[in-house]
Amino acid sequence: MSGRPSLCPTDPGEVLARHQTLLQRSPLQRASSLAIPVALALLTAFAIWWLEIPFSQILTGLSSLAKFVALMFPPSTGGHLALLVKAMEETLAIAFLGTLIATVMAFPISFFAASNTTPHPLVRFLVRRALDTIRSVDALIWALVFVGVVGLGPFAGILAIAVSDTGALGKLFSEAIESTDARGRESVLASGGTQLLAVRFGLLPQVLPIIAGQILYYFESNVRSATIIGIVGAGGIGLQLSEQIRTYDFDQVAFAVIMILVTVAVIDVISGKLRFAIIGRRAVG
Repeated sequence: MSGRPSLCPTDPGEVLARHQTLLQRSPLQRASSLAIPVALALLTAFAIWWLEIPFSQILTGLSSLAKFVALMFPPSTGGHLALLVKAMEETLAIAFLGTLIATVMAFPISFFAASNTTPHPLVRFLVRRALDTIRSVDALIWALVFVGVVGLGPFAGILAIAVSDTGALGKLFSEAIESTDARGRESVLASGGTQLLAVRFGLLPQVLPIIAGQILYYFESNVRSATIIGIVGAGGIGLQLSEQIRTYDFDQVAFAVIMILVTVAVIDVISGKLRFAIIGRRAVG
């Protein structure tokens, strides 16, 4: 055994000689490593110059912000507690219904967007591009569109979230379908089952826990989105916030913000536990 050469040399000189090519860098490699941070710095400076960002107004703005914050304390309902609670409930309903409609629409569409379940590559290409188009427009823009179409109120908010999330969930669902193990479907087909049965018993058990986790996450996110789109007239607590800011009732603004923070925190905890339980059960199974 002692006559055989060592596979792991301990001599630093020998290790250095063996890997010298990895340690030596050409001037071009050194220049390229410096080019990226220099380019980012130059691009940042150009963007600041081109946008004419007024740094001189930062101190003035901070003093104004301090005044607004001072007006928020102590938070107060202004005698409108019932109205704020109803608006918060409306926001939750908008988020729930928008997420539900988006899920119902995105789930069947995702099978046409996945490469392993679509009937034809052209169909997949068209469906994917349609989802990309829908997803590229923010929910706030959709809210502005639907406020003009159906008028002010929660219905516009529901439609905005439903359309925006259909594009996002359709893409996520299709990627989850593409990542499934093909052996489950092949086993059903080998035993004489149809393609529909192969999807039902070979694919869905793999993908449903992932989809459920994604739906819960998007519901949690849509509670915040429903607050934002409410500012443009789509109902909910966002509409109340907009009115209170417009009338300089910042103590009521502070109370509404606290309500939103508490609601989102509670939903985040519950949603996180549900996602962990679903994914954990799938991992154990």
